[in-house]
Amino acid sequence: MTVKIHDTPDVQNFLRAVAGCDQQGGNERAKQILHRLLSDVYRLIDDFDISPEEFWSAVGLLNELGKESQFGLLAPGLGFDHYLDMRMDAADEQAGLSGGTPRTIEGPLYVAGAPEVEGFARLDDGSDPDGEVMWLTGQVHDVNGQPIPSAKVEIWHCNSKGNYSFFDPSQSDYNLRRTIIADAEGRYRARSIIPSGYGVPAGSPTDQVLKLLGRHGQRPAHIHFFVSAPGHRHLTTQINLAGDEYTWDDFAFATREELVVDATRIEDAAEAAKRGLEAPFTEVVFDVELAPTTDPEQQSRHKRPRALEDEAMAKRDSARA
Repeated sequence: MTVKIHDTPDVQNFLRAVAGCDQQGGNERAKQILHRLLSDVYRLIDDFDISPEEFWSAVGLLNELGKESQFGLLAPGLGFDHYLDMRMDAADEQAGLSGGTPRTIEGPLYVAGAPEVEGFARLDDGSDPDGEVMWLTGQVHDVNGQPIPSAKVEIWHCNSKGNYSFFDPSQSDYNLRRTIIADAEGRYRARSIIPSGYGVPAGSPTDQVLKLLGRHGQRPAHIHFFVSAPGHRHLTTQINLAGDEYTWDDFAFATREELVVDATRIEDAAEAAKRGLEAPFTEVVFDVELAPTTDPEQQSRHKRPRALEDEAMAKRDSARA
């Protein structure tokens, strides 16, 4: 079939009706966005001669993505998260803003309400027999190299099998998740285990989409961070551990050169004792630079649906009352 009808008056009027453009009420921005989205999809159907079978197959896949709650998993795989970061980077450049550790994607697996501790935290609960001990440390400082006392460092990562607590019912609550309040020198320290890289579930809707594109769904070993302090821009970032086979081939496009960090294996018993550990262990050092801002909105993480966000905020407000 070579017929193309997208630009005909009938279809253009139909698009306006479907998007509610001829109706009072509703949200004008939502109407404009949906009109543009539908117009692009309708044109795609014309240009690629999409058959009813292909269309309904795609609908079925979308239904499966929703049923498995995998839209948040597929989004970074299709580059949406990284594209939003690229836009924010471009906006910073246009505004003449510079400095600070680079941002990168948050991902879908943050959980609000992790226990908050001063200076040092043990992230793991000791239940992972395959976990290699990790000593994670760093300093939070400003663009002039001055330490930022009491900076808030939120950390989360997966276990040695690539699974995250809350989403993996076999793990205890908030395993491998903590909020550390940095000391007077802006330093934070954590004992944990080296996270594993992982892939999207085999045969899942996300995996099916990636296979259609001839792509894999693997992520390298990485550690997530939110870092914030009054008067400074909130940072959403993650580090990749150097040497992972997928460090430079991350299906979620989160790797940035400045965020690839060495994991140094230490076998010296004296060095281990200084940290209250036994040898061997692996040390990871990640210093964070926060850029200044007077904008209150930039001092907080952006708003998006997150696991337990509402419950954690409700508990906090109840405690303050």
